[in-house]
Amino acid sequence: MNPERTQSSEGALSAPPERTSSPTGSAPPGPVTSLDDPRTVQILSTEHWSLLASRSLAYNEAFTRGGMFLTFLSMSFVALALLAQGMRFGDDFLTVAAVVLAFDFVIGLATYFRIDGANVDDLRAVHGMARIRHAYTQIAPITIPYFTAATHDDMASVVTAYGSPASTGPGLFLYGLTTSGGMISLITSMVGGVFVAVLSLIVGVTGGIAVWIGVGGAVLVFAALAALTVGSVPRYQARLTTLFPAPEAGSQTDESA
Repeated sequence: MNPERTQSSEGALSAPPERTSSPTGSAPPGPVTSLDDPRTVQILSTEHWSLLASRSLAYNEAFTRGGMFLTFLSMSFVALALLAQGMRFGDDFLTVAAVVLAFDFVIGLATYFRIDGANVDDLRAVHGMARIRHAYTQIAPITIPYFTAATHDDMASVVTAYGSPASTGPGLFLYGLTTSGGMISLITSMVGGVFVAVLSLIVGVTGGIAVWIGVGGAVLVFAALAALTVGSVPRYQARLTTLFPAPEAGSQTDESA
C-alpha cells in the first residue's frame, strides 16, 4: 500500500465539502394581508394597550384638574375669611372678593372645558377598543360569548361602556350631575352666582335683591354650560366613524334609510 496515496486519500476524505450558495435565501416577511397572520394579534394588542394608556391618562388629568380647582377655590375662601377679620365688610372688601371670585370663576370654566375634552379623549379610546375587540372576534369567533364589553363600533354599542344611564328626562339630568364634569359645572355656576351678587353689592344693590341676582346668575351660567355640553356631545360622536355596526344598529340604519 502506498503511504503517499493513503495520505492523499485521507486528506481528500478529511477536506470539508465546498459550500454552495442556496438559490433561495430566507426572504423577509411580507406585509400582513389577512387576520389569519399571527402578527395581527401582536399589532392589535399593541394598539389596545396604547388606547388603555390614553384612557388612563385622560382619567388622571380630569381628576387632577378637578382637585386643583377645588383646592384653589378652598384656599381663596380661606384667604377671604382671614382678610375679612382685618378689614371692615365694606366696598374695599367687596372689591377684593370680586377679584378673587373672578379668578375662581375663570379657573372653574377652564377646568370644566378641559374635563370635557378629557371625556372626548376617553370616548375616542373606548371607540377604538371596541373596534379592536371586533377584530379579535373575527380572528377567534369562539371568544365572542366571553366578551363583556362592546365588540362593535357603532355609538349605541360603544356607550355601553359607561353603564346604562337614562337617555332622556330627569334621569339624564341627574346622571349628568354625578359626573366629574357635571360637578365642576355646578360648582363653577355657584361661584359665578356669588361673583354676580358681589358685583351687585358693589354697585349699590340691596342685600335681598343681590341674592336673587346671584341666584339668577348661577342658573344662567349652569344653563349655558349644560347647553354647550348637550350640543357638543352629538357633534363629537358624529366624528367617530362606524365600520363594524352591531346587527341591530345596522338593521335600524337600513330601516331609517
